[in-house]
Amino acid sequence: MSHAQDAMGTIEDRLTQRFEALTPAERLLAGHLTRNFPVAGLASMTHLAKEAGVSTPTVLRLVQKLGFRGYPEFQAQLRNEVEARLESPLSKHARWTDGVPQTHILNRFADAVLTNLTKTLSRIDHADFDACAAILADTNRRILVTGGRITHALADYLAMQLGIVRTGVSALPSNSSAWPSALLEMRPGDVLIVFDIRRYESTTLQLAEMAVEQGAEVVLMTDPWISPISAHARFRFAAQIEVPSAWDSTTALLVLVETLLAAVQELNWPQAQDRMTRLESLYERASLFRRGRS
Repeated sequence: MSHAQDAMGTIEDRLTQRFEALTPAERLLAGHLTRNFPVAGLASMTHLAKEAGVSTPTVLRLVQKLGFRGYPEFQAQLRNEVEARLESPLSKHARWTDGVPQTHILNRFADAVLTNLTKTLSRIDHADFDACAAILADTNRRILVTGGRITHALADYLAMQLGIVRTGVSALPSNSSAWPSALLEMRPGDVLIVFDIRRYESTTLQLAEMAVEQGAEVVLMTDPWISPISAHARFRFAAQIEVPSAWDSTTALLVLVETLLAAVQELNWPQAQDRMTRLESLYERASLFRRGRS
């Protein structure tokens, strides 16, 4: 991906940003691309038009509105994004260390994290964020939280903190054999929060599919290349994760998590305050924390 193309965002970013300016036929095509991303865009222009129920000129007009000179350039960027999804830690490290400035790793890493956070926040639709916080604050809905091999720590953190300010929150164990019994209790309107960043895990996708079949709403925390779970998600938040390291950074995801927690706490403050007061009393009785010096 060129620096100019990178500055314009991923293909899904562009589809979202320009959606309101599209014609009805272009919106139909954009919806098809989003629902079947990235596979739909890898087909020929003729095949894509046929599958989406539009004309080939409509395909050409849409890719031009997305900032590409033609369909080949659109597909080249799409292939780059697919490769980025599948990139391994070893190949990432080789790319980051090839020709990087010889400045200190602390500065380079901090700059990357700050850039990630800025890009992440710029992608968040405030109305979607508020609507998501509202359903997480609805105590009539039970909430299950899970993540992948790396992101399960974030899922556990969210479940623990959210469980302090409201009832009915559980973290799903990483062992997929425990999922069916948890899903058995899900009711229509309950919420599954899923963390899924590259390389996306097939078992997590299967879990989301089963939860939707039970009538649950899915909230997806993902990266710029978008987990396949997006096709089943009511809300999707994409965080920038690249840093000069063999591993992706979850800092921007953590900021999203903590901001959602703050929003839910604010929406449910009387109940949250009562729960937190009672919890502090229990901590004190259990002598869990050391007292400060008098």
